Amino acid sequence: MEVRFTPEQESQLSRIASHAGTDIEHLVKDAALRLLEQDARFLVAVDRGIAAADRGEFIEEEEMDARVERMLKS
Repeated sequence: MEVRFTPEQESQLSRIASHAGTDIEHLVKDAALRLLEQDARFLVAVDRGIAAADRGEFIEEEEMDARVERMLKS
């Protein structure tokens, strides 16, 4: 697989890789693998959420709004 970046993007990647003490190829590969892992975890969480909702295990929108509001205040 080949991925093409603009010269500016390559320059940015080079700076990041240098700062991280690695090369661009390793940096990009690690980033892509992290994306795949995050995507897999997200899909599992969505499936769990759908299963919980199917079982009737959910909270109403008003309660969620209240929880978010409390989180934002803390």
